[in-house]
Amino acid sequence: MSSREPKWLRDAVFYEIYPQSFLDTNADGIGDFEGIIRKLDYIKELGCNAIWLNPCFESPFGDAGYDVSDYYKAAPRYGTNEDLRRLFDEAHNRDMHVLLDLVPGHTSTEHKWFKKSLSPYRNEYTDRYVWTDSVWEEPQGMGCIRGISDRDGSCAVNFFSHQPALNYGFYRPQRPWQQPMDAEGPKATLEELKNIMRFWLGMGCDGFRVDMAGSLVKLDEESRGTIALWQNVREFLDKEFPLAAMVSEWGEPDKSLEGGFHMDFLLHFGPSHYNDLFRCEEPFFSDRGKGDVSEFVNKYVENYNKSQRKGLICIPSGNHDMDRLARSIKGENLKIAFAFLLSMPGAPFIYYGDEIGMRYVEGLHSVEGGYGRTGSRSPMQWDDSTNAGFSCAPKEMLYIKQDESGDRPTAKEQMEKDDSLRSEIKRLIAVRRSSEALGNMGEIEFVYAEKNSYPLAYLRTSGDEKVLVVINPSSVEAGFECELETAGCLYSLGGELKRENGRIVAMPNSACFYRVK
Repeated sequence: MSSREPKWLRDAVFYEIYPQSFLDTNADGIGDFEGIIRKLDYIKELGCNAIWLNPCFESPFGDAGYDVSDYYKAAPRYGTNEDLRRLFDEAHNRDMHVLLDLVPGHTSTEHKWFKKSLSPYRNEYTDRYVWTDSVWEEPQGMGCIRGISDRDGSCAVNFFSHQPALNYGFYRPQRPWQQPMDAEGPKATLEELKNIMRFWLGMGCDGFRVDMAGSLVKLDEESRGTIALWQNVREFLDKEFPLAAMVSEWGEPDKSLEGGFHMDFLLHFGPSHYNDLFRCEEPFFSDRGKGDVSEFVNKYVENYNKSQRKGLICIPSGNHDMDRLARSIKGENLKIAFAFLLSMPGAPFIYYGDEIGMRYVEGLHSVEGGYGRTGSRSPMQWDDSTNAGFSCAPKEMLYIKQDESGDRPTAKEQMEKDDSLRSEIKRLIAVRRSSEALGNMGEIEFVYAEKNSYPLAYLRTSGDEKVLVVINPSSVEAGFECELETAGCLYSLGGELKRENGRIVAMPNSACFYRVK
């Protein structure tokens, strides 16, 4: 990293907070900023020193806050702008950092910009969104809103029908209404994006996780326009906020890093094969031993090489859009999965509750656009008191129904047990921090990742330090030929490695980190 980039990212371990479900301090059934502040010490004690806060701006919450109605105002249900500023301050007092979730691609239909863009008379917001010239013409490849005002045109949407797409221009315009990137409307949208970032960075946030970062410029198949847009933003940040951290939801690190982002998320959809590991019929981390890690590794190496072998590809335990890790990975294999997640390059991201093995709550009706994702967004389970310590509100007022199982995991119980999942994750984070090679910026070389085979082995390197990681989630011993000479065990779960005739053999359901001579 250059001197202008935030050095804290080298050591960052993120904790993702879905604010609705974290801790309710005013008994309205919904989490709030004060709840997050009260639990900062819990997050730090786990070993996490950075937070990704899901959208917390004013919103009608048709899509859990990813439908913003005012980028400059905190959602009142969480607190005030001043409360959010205090959250930044309290985090900084603990040497922690906070990224806000920035949604630059669309707003809610409730946003004043959109309401003004509905007018048939030209105004400063006429070109703020992607509108066709005729209500009879749909924007190709995108859904649309139409027939809701006297303006003649259809407005493109990015996802749900209440999320009109903001206009950053078209890389290769093909229709009269498709404005080029340098038209006044797209330029004004980009400048407003900078103003939003300027406002919150001035308030004390440390940067942004950017939603759908690769989708802003339309008809941009090779992403050249979108890369140029983010380079423009990077230039602005370098001048005014050079230490602002930028993490993209893009899934193509070579493009996002060229655009000026510091790190990129590995997406759970598309060609990453990420969910071959955790969320498929036969995940690699199941003890059945029928999974396949090879396609994931092939794609990871491809992206790793494209991004100049920089350890900047972040692999989350999960997030608000995925099934809970514990829905498909069970028992000790949850610990083994985290041994993998916490020994890979890039900044780790732990989704709230994954550290205690919170379950996907089955059979829930959709809440705030969650649909099938709703079961992964249930309130945090803190202790064995009313509502698992999440809220003093009556149960029926809770934002989402909780896991009501008698054996539901809680943070309190897991903190008290040395052999719990949370205690193992805490140990793993400490081991990661004890080794430069295992850290965010260490290099990686895969030693064994064969098709339909176990174990998975890779070498992490930083300078002269080398660490061999061997992961075997299967219920039987698994080995591979290896000439590397080990020189001491940094970490083991499920038993240490054996050497047999030039082979390394991993115990069933095990994970080991060894220094290499």
